[in-house]
Amino acid sequence: MALQPAAGARDLNPGEVDSNRRLCELLAEVYRLWGYQEVAPPTIERMDTLEAGGAIAERDVVRLAADEPLGLRPELTASIARAASTRLADRPRPLRLWACGTTFRSSMAEGGGQRVSEALQSGVELLGEPSAAADGELMHLLLAAAATLGLHPRHRPTLLVGHHGLLDALLERVPSAQRAATRRALTEFDPLGLEALALPDGLRQRLGALLVLRGEPARVLYELEQWLGPVPLLESLATTLASVAPAAERHGVRLQLDPTFQPHFDLYDGLVLKLVCQGTEAPVAIASGGRYDGLVARFSRAGVGAAGTGFGFDIEAIRDLLAAEAPSSSAPAPWLVAATTEAGLGQALARIAELHGRGEAAELASRPCADQAEADRLAAERGCRGAVWLAG
Repeated sequence: MALQPAAGARDLNPGEVDSNRRLCELLAEVYRLWGYQEVAPPTIERMDTLEAGGAIAERDVVRLAADEPLGLRPELTASIARAASTRLADRPRPLRLWACGTTFRSSMAEGGGQRVSEALQSGVELLGEPSAAADGELMHLLLAAAATLGLHPRHRPTLLVGHHGLLDALLERVPSAQRAATRRALTEFDPLGLEALALPDGLRQRLGALLVLRGEPARVLYELEQWLGPVPLLESLATTLASVAPAAERHGVRLQLDPTFQPHFDLYDGLVLKLVCQGTEAPVAIASGGRYDGLVARFSRAGVGAAGTGFGFDIEAIRDLLAAEAPSSSAPAPWLVAATTEAGLGQALARIAELHGRGEAAELASRPCADQAEADRLAAERGCRGAVWLAG
């Protein structure tokens, strides 16, 4: 019998489970304040939904042995977009939804076998609103939600912002045969790969400068305007970032515009976001998201209402980041209720019911305790707040 969990899976102890629940509840409270309603997408989906029209590689999906092509969800967005475009199609737009659940991703282990990684995700989806107002709402909501988590200034939270259309515009001068490889070199920050491409020297130098162009939005936007001219996309992005800047400053989050930033999954075709904090040893991404109009269009009838934007928080990444500051449990320890004899267990259970009725946690000592001192010792062993010993 195997005594270890599968590669990539983890057993969570009670403190970790409680911390996960506490973080999810903090985020859910913010989502509700902004008018978002909870949904629960299925854990198992058809592969064509999970792969999102090729946006998610098959190798990233945990595939199930079944009569039809099924798998476990690697993220929540595609399933919610499908449901919004089918079962919820008649609801008025914009549609504001949030969900919390476990996601599963497949990768290759060091020995060559499959590694399955579980992650707890909490996030929102805003569907049916194609305007830049949705992008602004998404960023404000992300900042408001992050502000409830207890991040410390030493975590140096930074919101990375990019745009799929911006990268497309920057690549228009690249010969079509080299465009995909150039995009890959830029998004993977691969200067050697960029140097190896058959590009004119002047263009290669400008693209090399683009590799390191990131930072304060106004400065980066100015540099991009020198490259692209005063295009509407830059103006729209500048307006959105300007509206978000005061909230970011208020919450202690640095805004960073990065024209080459793209998330792992190729779901997005507009604004893209990633909230990164400084961990003990390395940066930690705690949230990501963006605009995915094209994904919604795949599920919609004739592309009606084909607009979507959203983000997801990585709950376990946040829990680990805050482990040094966060309490191991948000709930008070229970009382231990003990009786002198086996015959007194009924009386002990009645006392537990009284405590529960007052909203106080209590557990039963399953063996009799001869005196208060023995009950106190047992309570200390079990991490209880104290002992209630019934002498009768």
